Amino acid sequence: MFIRSERLFLRPGWPEDWEELHALIGDEAVVRNLARAPWPYSPEHARSFLAQPREGRLPRFLITLPGAKGARLVGCVGLTRGEAGAGAPAELGYWIARPCWGQGYATEAASAVIGLARTLGHRQLVANHFADNPASGRVLAKLGFRPTGEVRPRYSLGRGGEAPALAYERALGGPCDCDDEPCDDAMREVA
Repeated sequence: MFIRSERLFLRPGWPEDWEELHALIGDEAVVRNLARAPWPYSPEHARSFLAQPREGRLPRFLITLPGAKGARLVGCVGLTRGEAGAGAPAELGYWIARPCWGQGYATEAASAVIGLARTLGHRQLVANHFADNPASGRVLAKLGFRPTGEVRPRYSLGRGGEAPALAYERALGGPCDCDDEPCDDAMREVA
């Protein structure tokens, strides 16, 4: 599966991406904001991540920025099983390499994945961010996620322990074609 947004190209990760992936996520400032990435992040972690099996309704993508000299990797975005397990809403997750922070890539890439999630039949998504990462909360607000008011400890491999995380949710409504115009008011605000 591939997605093209205004500036970005989202694609599956391939085994040969491991070096570029490792170079970008091998940054403690990035990894400490993630629940599932370990620190230090080794080349083997990058290879293992890229080798993980793909689930049709839970796609994940490398975020690339096309340019005259090819497409460079800027981050990752996708859907995973939430902490509640099977039957629970899918969880949206993303990370952007530090040199690319503040350029709207997380919002743009996640918006494209939300459109795909609706097409795949998801009716609700959840997301979390660590309390000391308010930038991620601003991204989620732009994407139409609403805080649930729940703050709970969440384990982070990168931090090596628990940290308070704020929970968000977003209703997706009925199915739509992810290539159409935004399907609801929250997505129109992003566009």
